[in-house]
Amino acid sequence: MNLSKLVAVSGMPGVFRMVSNRSNGLIVENMDSGKKRFVASRKHQFTPLETISIYTEDDDTAELKDVFATIKENMESIPLITSAASSEEARVYFKKILPNYDRDRVYVSDIKKIAKWFTYLNDRNLLEATEEEAEPVEEKETTDK
Repeated sequence: MNLSKLVAVSGMPGVFRMVSNRSNGLIVENMDSGKKRFVASRKHQFTPLETISIYTEDDDTAELKDVFATIKENMESIPLITSAASSEEARVYFKKILPNYDRDRVYVSDIKKIAKWFTYLNDRNLLEATEEEAEPVEEKETTDK
């Protein structure tokens, strides 16, 4: 699962692919239409998905890609919540996915946003493991002749 080029843009729904970086903003691509547009940093904030982590109770964090992997693994046994889910349903769901998440610092809106992002990326098959992640690279032995 490669989240390196994916960004969330404040004030804009969904997830975008970063095409280019400018000194005063980003050029992002809508993954459905393929349209590219400039988004100014004076008006928006950008959050690369690979930098997002979820607070846990043991003063550590869980990376978003690991949370997405857990959601994907458990989709059949633990159905994904919808954006219309109640606060209690969202908290119960997330406790099953990440049992040690920090209930004081992870808000219901964060849980629903994670579910929306997962649905969006999973529907577009962007959560598939890349070959590099699926198989660890082994070092080849070299012999001197």
